[in-house]
Amino acid sequence: MAWVLKIDDATIESGLVHDFDASLSGIGQELGAGAYSMSDVLALPIFKQEDSSLPPENETKNPPFQYVLCAATSPAVKLHEETLTYLNQGQSYEVRMLDNRKPGELPELSNKMVKSIVRVVFHDRRLQYTEHQQLEGWKWNRPGDRLLDIDIPMSVGIVEPKTHPSQLNAAEFLWDINKRASVFVQVHCISTEFTPRKHGGEKGVPFRIQIDTFSQGECGEYTEHLHSASCQIKVFKPKGADRKQKTDREKMEKRSAQEKEKYQPSYDTTVLSECSPWPDTPYVSTNQAATPTFTSTPLSTYTASSVLDSDSSSPNHQADPGSHGNSEQLSPTASIQETQKWLLKNRFSSYTRLFSHFSGSDLLKLTRDDLVQICGPADGIRLFNALKSRSVRPRLTVYVCRESPQQSPLLERHCTSENGEDGVSPRLHVYHALYLEDLTAAELIRKMACVCSIPLGKINQVYRQGPTGIHILLSDQMVYNLPDESCFLISTVKDELGDGLHLILK
Repeated sequence: MAWVLKIDDATIESGLVHDFDASLSGIGQELGAGAYSMSDVLALPIFKQEDSSLPPENETKNPPFQYVLCAATSPAVKLHEETLTYLNQGQSYEVRMLDNRKPGELPELSNKMVKSIVRVVFHDRRLQYTEHQQLEGWKWNRPGDRLLDIDIPMSVGIVEPKTHPSQLNAAEFLWDINKRASVFVQVHCISTEFTPRKHGGEKGVPFRIQIDTFSQGECGEYTEHLHSASCQIKVFKPKGADRKQKTDREKMEKRSAQEKEKYQPSYDTTVLSECSPWPDTPYVSTNQAATPTFTSTPLSTYTASSVLDSDSSSPNHQADPGSHGNSEQLSPTASIQETQKWLLKNRFSSYTRLFSHFSGSDLLKLTRDDLVQICGPADGIRLFNALKSRSVRPRLTVYVCRESPQQSPLLERHCTSENGEDGVSPRLHVYHALYLEDLTAAELIRKMACVCSIPLGKINQVYRQGPTGIHILLSDQMVYNLPDESCFLISTVKDELGDGLHLILK
């Protein structure tokens, strides 16, 4: 027996509409707000088809190098935020340079050196825009110091480390990627030095340590950029970073377990994260030239010309010991180049970069307080005295004269007698002033030899004529007890036993 089901078209259409509505209501229930999951949506076949065109996760490109700063990260950094590392000012920290290439990657670098530039820069964008002004102000307050240095004795596997005098916040070196390499860096600036001083206790600004690595190009220069990475740091005064790390750790221990989940754990080392290369126009100090070297020399000895010159014999023109007997007053009309030479000549070579744009008039306008603040108390006072030509008062002044001077028309004095006849008066005794800084017999003998134009080696003994015409041997104690501005006539006596001379002070 066969059954035949007869359903009209209207019944079929109403049934389909009911089923379609039920399916729509089911979707709403399954994907409600409480049960919604993006991972379930992404697991749909349509999305899997699109993902198939993307490279697998294990095939993502790894950076060729990795840099690890051997300093612990702060535990008080929230998840999904960049790590923060505390450093002590002037302390050496190791940065390990690691080769992270896969087999066969960048084969052109095998058995070759690469150059890395490490620098300390500002983290805040606002300070990056004013980096030049900020670092110039730091250099003004810390003349002769650098923001970043390489601890060469502790570093391993690096060659040709260099620090350019015009780039105080950067250093460069070469290293072999096939060998172990570690560079130890020292940061000398602290975070609070770039914070406006208001009421004390200001929060220091963060810095960044960035490393840019380059390979050698066709021209032989290291200009081909390979990799850059950086990390965020804060620099404290010595041992301040340790105290800050301990404070952060204690604060985290007081938080509940649920609150701790919002923060990153503290790691023993800091891995520098990839970043864009630093611009090709880094901070450059206003002085483009390298700092000239200067080697101090002993005090120049007196010569006959220097002693006999009337200007150099004056106490107001005595040579400053620091200027090697050649001190000259800085002229207000001196150019920048002449001012630089004057600074070098007077042993202020460490401040040539600081005063690289100062003319003579600019330098002379600075007050004593200005120079003390710029150069420190010792060098500031010395520079002020040199600019004002303040000489050191001699410890002893002695006037000497040869007993039998040679005939000279300048030393003759004409006079008219009572009967109107011209005559010549006795010759004048012309004395020379000797200024002693060292109260010793040797210095007095040396300066008298210059005055008398006698070779120092020909003087055997020097005597002082005492009471009843006795001759007393000149000694250091006698010179020490001479009254200031003593006057002596020098007579020479030939030594009967040789070619030498004896000098007698009368």
